[in-house]
Amino acid sequence: MSCHSQKTSVLRITGGILNGRTIPVPPGIIRPSMNKMRKSVFSIIGDLSGASFLDLFSGSGIIALEAASRGAVYLEAVESDKKKQKTLISNSSLATVRIHCHIMPVELFIKRSLQAFDYIFCDPPFAYKYKKELLSSIALSALMNETSLLMIHREKKETQYLYCKNNILALQYSRYYGNSVVDFLYKDKNLIV
Repeated sequence: MSCHSQKTSVLRITGGILNGRTIPVPPGIIRPSMNKMRKSVFSIIGDLSGASFLDLFSGSGIIALEAASRGAVYLEAVESDKKKQKTLISNSSLATVRIHCHIMPVELFIKRSLQAFDYIFCDPPFAYKYKKELLSSIALSALMNETSLLMIHREKKETQYLYCKNNILALQYSRYYGNSVVDFLYKDKNLIV
């Protein structure tokens, strides 16, 4: 299992107007995304000015904060662990725009939300067994349209193509960071049956 108790008590924002700011990590089991990975992912995405961004399995809220720091204007963060609520909300208040925080199961949020996002970052625990179903439900939900970019952080040993359930998602590319990978996926209208 790749999740572990967090030893570092703070995370650092890697770019944008909040560059260098530190935030505390929430208590309990957490696998924070590495500085190198976050910096690389946001470098690939590029300018987020005016964009909408969804951070699923948000934890500390660091991904949403990175997006806000780089110009995203509409942000939502979803975390199911109620023990992380106080830290997530506190961290989110650092942003110059509001980050809408939801403490609820990610699966329920996906079913209920009617908002489409330009960018969706999904960082489930590595031990989460329903990634195929999760990504399929995102692709079929209102969260994602034909211009949305969906990113998932996964273990390197997992097969990337397991995410393309129902032939809806296509892999744009993958980026490797030590033992983890971020896959960049999009909804391919030519693959939808």
